[in-house]
Amino acid sequence: MISPLFNQLLIPFLTAIFLAINMGGSGTAPSFSAAYGANILKKSVIPGLFGIMVFAGALIAGKATATTMGKGILQPDMMTFTIVTIVLFSVAIALFIANLLGIPQSTSQATVLSVTGPAVYFEVLNKQKLFVEIIPTWFILPVVSFIICYLIGKYVYIPIRKTGIFTFRNITKHPVLKLLVIVMSCYVAFAIGSNNVANASGPIASMIMNELGIEDDGKNRILIMILATLIIAPSFGIGSSFFGHKIVKQTGKGIFLFGPIEAIIISFITASLLLLASIVKGIPSSLVQLNTAAIVGIGVSRLGFKNIFRKTAVNKFFAVWIIAPIFAFLFSLFLTYLADILDLLHYH
Repeated sequence: MISPLFNQLLIPFLTAIFLAINMGGSGTAPSFSAAYGANILKKSVIPGLFGIMVFAGALIAGKATATTMGKGILQPDMMTFTIVTIVLFSVAIALFIANLLGIPQSTSQATVLSVTGPAVYFEVLNKQKLFVEIIPTWFILPVVSFIICYLIGKYVYIPIRKTGIFTFRNITKHPVLKLLVIVMSCYVAFAIGSNNVANASGPIASMIMNELGIEDDGKNRILIMILATLIIAPSFGIGSSFFGHKIVKQTGKGIFLFGPIEAIIISFITASLLLLASIVKGIPSSLVQLNTAAIVGIGVSRLGFKNIFRKTAVNKFFAVWIIAPIFAFLFSLFLTYLADILDLLHYH
């Protein structure tokens, strides 16, 4: 006979896996859109590489962000199976809609605002963490990404190209540069693992500790987060297989047609900024937005502001970026209210 506890834990875990599949679809774009846009990698190879590197990033560098998602915004003792299911389901639906539209979405922003829903409902929101640390980072990092790539594009890359020291055709065929683009794509996927897997594993870890009555002494939390990661991280590769191609094509080919040099710059800058946010502060951040800001920065340095916005899908991206996190927050808030009315919320 299956215990009630198993049933209680199964539903949030299945929801987390569904969320991870959708995050995998959305996260494929910032990882491999550069390599795909530069015609270096075939779409069939991308999901496997992506899944392996996400898994490695989550295990090696994901602790701080998972802790933030598990207890930094909402009190950990309130992370019951009902609340966690509501939070993860709200994000999953928001991302699922974005994936169907073929638009890469900020999984971290949607998850943070989804966790904020119950926190606001019960008036226990950690305002310091949300408004002083997390949200300002969301605005600052994409601007930094844009500025760095714009400056590199305008004052380093373009002048070197104009000298005629190398031709674009030779660069595209150069095996070392191709390998470097692939390495940088894997580096981005590693950064995603360090940040985005925590969106699911952080709340799941707090829930398990609550439901099983395990003391949060640091070591226990790390162990449970590792176990949660072992289940959740592989689902990113599955999501990449289902949704990745459409989103990669939209970002890699739809925003700006670029070559291997631009791809290396974009991948290195965006992944480094995300890893910095993950390791130093444990702040869930949007690699999708960092990546797009970097691509636009390179594009603007070559085409100008007017052309990059007139000729590409950037405007549509901005609309969905705003709508999806707000939807996740409102849906999570509504489901928490509904669960409270139905007397489904029980926390210690």
